[in-house]
Amino acid sequence: MRKAFTVFIMLGLVSLFADITYEGARSISGAYIKVLEGTGLVAGAIVIGEFLGYIMRFVSGLAADRLRSSRVLWLFTISGYLINLVAVPSLAFAGRWEIALALLFMERIGKGLRTPSRDVILSEVVEGLGRGKGFGLHEVMDQLGAFAGPIIVTLAITGSGGNYSPAFLVLSIPAIASMASLTIAATMYPRVQSISVERPVIGWGLGREFKLFSIALSLMTAGYLPWSIVSYHLKDAQIVGDPEIAMLYALAMAVDAIIAFPAGFLYDKIGIKSLIITPVAAALIPPALLNGSKMYVYSAAILWGVVMGIYETSIRAAIPGLVHESKRAFAYGVYGLIYGTSWMLGGLIIGALHELNPLYLTIYSALLEIPSITLIAYLSTTMKIMK
Repeated sequence: MRKAFTVFIMLGLVSLFADITYEGARSISGAYIKVLEGTGLVAGAIVIGEFLGYIMRFVSGLAADRLRSSRVLWLFTISGYLINLVAVPSLAFAGRWEIALALLFMERIGKGLRTPSRDVILSEVVEGLGRGKGFGLHEVMDQLGAFAGPIIVTLAITGSGGNYSPAFLVLSIPAIASMASLTIAATMYPRVQSISVERPVIGWGLGREFKLFSIALSLMTAGYLPWSIVSYHLKDAQIVGDPEIAMLYALAMAVDAIIAFPAGFLYDKIGIKSLIITPVAAALIPPALLNGSKMYVYSAAILWGVVMGIYETSIRAAIPGLVHESKRAFAYGVYGLIYGTSWMLGGLIIGALHELNPLYLTIYSALLEIPSITLIAYLSTTMKIMK
């Protein structure tokens, strides 16, 4: 138990340092595309990288499920973080929006490679604590990094007179720290029990509950504004300056960190009912962002953080309870593919709508989030397994 908890802490540090790296870069990704003379549609296309990452989640999750090897789990995890170490600092030398976009894609693919395997390991080492609370605590550590990253970027941009390159270069330091922490975790916990058990012959199906849960998640995700569009709009409409765009993202990450453990605790208590607030908050983001006043812009950032905080705790914690333990890696991969497809299609539609008229975003989001609320309410009365 003590060893598992130590590994849990090390994995938390891995995520903390990694989030400093890629969330720092993500905070200004849309604005950086604008600096490199990309359009709003290009900023929206950043979510294609998210989609590629989620395809990779499916592939790596399926591979881990079929190969059933602890070495494979750690190989995927370590390789994914290594890609993160290379891609983000390289943004400093992009020069063109096409190169920057490719590097952002590369970083997302690395995240996709590592995430299912990392989550299988994490779901095992937090069993004694409770999955909701365990994933919640992990998300707190994760978001401490996500909060620090944009602040570091803000200071770097301010200190360099508005130059983005030093901001990306300084993020190589936490990337190296994440790799060091991951090496320690892998050394301490080389054998993952759940992936080592014999896989029962239960076919490809993951069950009706998992499918319904995925549909609700798809609607919710497709109507949720990507931060790349939020930051692009802030830059395009000149509502706030470049450093403040990064600070707004830091605020969203702080909210994510604050809500993570309570969200996980609530999930352990009432299950899927705890997710109903998510589509409600997502639907309120566009009208708050488009109001134009700083107060409402800050409200949009807070709502964005609330939604992401629940995504990263309760939804991830739900997966192991919906499938047999031997199918966790595959289930995380399928979940990632469904989530990523919705994120990509939603992001492209949102980017195109923003080019036509930003006001369309409010209508679009409401049209998707309202049925999501309805479906989650239905699921909360039928999916007893979620309790």
